[in-house]
Amino acid sequence: MCDLHPAGSSCDETGQDKAGARRKLSRRNVLATAGVSAAVTAVGLIGTRDAQAAQTPQPAPGSSGLSVTLLGTAGGPQAVPNRFGISSALTINGKIYVIDCGLGSVSQYVRAGLSIPSLDGIFLTHLHSDHTVDYLSYPIIALYSGGPTGPVSKPVSVYGPGPAGEQSLVATAPGPIPGTAAMSTLGSKTFAASTTFFLAEHLQVDPATLIDVHDVNPPPVAGASLANPAPDTMAPFTVLETTDLKVTAICVPHGAVYPAYAYRFDTDHGSIVFSGDTTVTPNIPRLARHADLLLHEAVDLAAIESLGGTPAGITHMRDTHTDVSLLGQIAAESDVPALVVTHLGPASSALVSDASWRRQLRDSARQAGYRGKMTLGMDLMHIPVGASS
Repeated sequence: MCDLHPAGSSCDETGQDKAGARRKLSRRNVLATAGVSAAVTAVGLIGTRDAQAAQTPQPAPGSSGLSVTLLGTAGGPQAVPNRFGISSALTINGKIYVIDCGLGSVSQYVRAGLSIPSLDGIFLTHLHSDHTVDYLSYPIIALYSGGPTGPVSKPVSVYGPGPAGEQSLVATAPGPIPGTAAMSTLGSKTFAASTTFFLAEHLQVDPATLIDVHDVNPPPVAGASLANPAPDTMAPFTVLETTDLKVTAICVPHGAVYPAYAYRFDTDHGSIVFSGDTTVTPNIPRLARHADLLLHEAVDLAAIESLGGTPAGITHMRDTHTDVSLLGQIAAESDVPALVVTHLGPASSALVSDASWRRQLRDSARQAGYRGKMTLGMDLMHIPVGASS
């Protein structure tokens, strides 16, 4: 079920730059569902009407090309009525890769019309609960049932952070903090009763056999550690390379979390980068340079403060997340033609309206002199990239 995944070699930034420079987003780079083209303002923001349309299910992507579907766009562990937990589905030549598994990920995957048998991999940026709470739902529910098209034919590869090298502070779970592989094993034990009963009734296979889990650790040359979780000078390193894609990662600073990753997916059709949870860091522009699309997290610090956030709480959020006002600068430094903001905090539209997020994105782009597209991510928004758009 689980093995230790070596970090691999550092990737060639120059090669990334050259490859990325050759790829451009189509003018129809962001489409709402049901075939509705996104209405774009001067800085490329999705209009309200299209954002609402993006919340309806859409047909599964075709067998070729590159696209991303936002399954959930909420940041944090709170459940809110208007957004599901953070999760995205990347489709490459008909194969699907899920990045993070927040609350409702599996249900949104099905609502989006995505094929369970086409799921080829899962990538976890870090092991906070709002990114992992629905992870075990894939082997326990989705991969077993397979939906209307049947079960998976082979184990789904899972890549996520390895052990932190730190002792647990949880009294009921003493010992080293588990990485992704150990977390998966513990999850199997948690649902052992259910699995045993189903096995006895010949209704289910062991969910542990449906995933192949790899712990991802930064290479020693990166110099990353608990004391220095995201060195400013580290280079991206290779996590996975196949005929369809190359996945590279870099450590990002996210408070006490280690390791926490941003991922880049390079394909013949284009490149997409997921920031994971991070405060401002030069590691994001280093990884994302010349990509076709950057999906980046954001918080509204002013709103959090106005809602009664304490000075200590505001400082914590600033040290662990990225204020929306800085996204234009990050997009410009990354030299990407398009940025989609996701993992929103506060996620509830009752606290920060979609109109407020869009206004702040416009202001951020204007202040940074960024002339690309900045889009507010919406649940079930479908984004074709490169030649596939």
